[in-house]
Amino acid sequence: MQTSSRYNIYSRHLLNKFKQKVYKIPVNLPGTCPNRDGTLGYGGCIFCDESGSGFDALPNSLSVTEQLRSDKKYYRQRFNANKYIAYFQSFSNTYLPPEQFAANINSAAAEENIVGISVSTRPDCINEEYLDILSRAQAEKNIDINIELGLQTVNYHTLRKINRGHTLAEYIDAVQRIHRRQFEICTHIILNLPWDNTDDVIENSKLVSALGINYVKLHSLYIVRGTELGNMYERGEISLISLEQYIRRVITFLEYLDPAIVIQRLVGKGPQEEVLFCNWDISWWRIKHEIERLLEVEDTWQGKKFNYLNGKALSRVWSNNAN
Repeated sequence: MQTSSRYNIYSRHLLNKFKQKVYKIPVNLPGTCPNRDGTLGYGGCIFCDESGSGFDALPNSLSVTEQLRSDKKYYRQRFNANKYIAYFQSFSNTYLPPEQFAANINSAAAEENIVGISVSTRPDCINEEYLDILSRAQAEKNIDINIELGLQTVNYHTLRKINRGHTLAEYIDAVQRIHRRQFEICTHIILNLPWDNTDDVIENSKLVSALGINYVKLHSLYIVRGTELGNMYERGEISLISLEQYIRRVITFLEYLDPAIVIQRLVGKGPQEEVLFCNWDISWWRIKHEIERLLEVEDTWQGKKFNYLNGKALSRVWSNNAN
């Protein structure tokens, strides 16, 4: 098996889907989430900083149109790009008044050469009214819609420890509602949360496979000074797995994952300022290359152990009887 085919690569998927290279433009808007403003809690997730886990983007004082036009010009000049996905990245982008959310989506959809919109949000910030807005934009502009849901882990004990503010049930509910609209779904998962183990990694993979998720973004946990997680790290209250263990978790996750699911990211990038821990002080691309190297060396691949759906126990019975 060739290295390029050992997992379902996002860039290749976009090329096949849109018939040319497509670039994702981050849109950075001022906002908050129900886990910050008191609706569910204060302070947000223990790892989230004031930027709402968004960086590498233009200032949020600029409008959606201004950000998209500026970045399109940059990508066009540097990469000769012609097609783009508008990516609403920071905070919970559906945690807005419906009219404001609709205005943001419509501004992006109206921009020339925008072929898709990706909306990052929380599972508990999905409801039918906001999905209606996305459905109208898709129908009117014939544009691709993708919703990114931050799950982080299937372990509900860990969800509570990281002050996520929702449980697994809200995620499943959001997925079912989005599926009914036939929008694509991307799920974010952090594979090295201090309270998770390899069993959680496998269950993460099995759950997103069973629910028919389209895309997955894997993240390594980064720790920012001034966050609750940062305070815990400085006080020595948590310990993190090694780089070698993280790589092993990524490979395990891929082995159990439905081979049809597209991998948008194997390891995340952190902000450049006030970081206490990020990727073991190694470039993200070196970690990515090491994962790909080990997939080759160990002759393993995405979906190698994808054998647990459609009545796994029955398949074993019939297989044994056949023999």
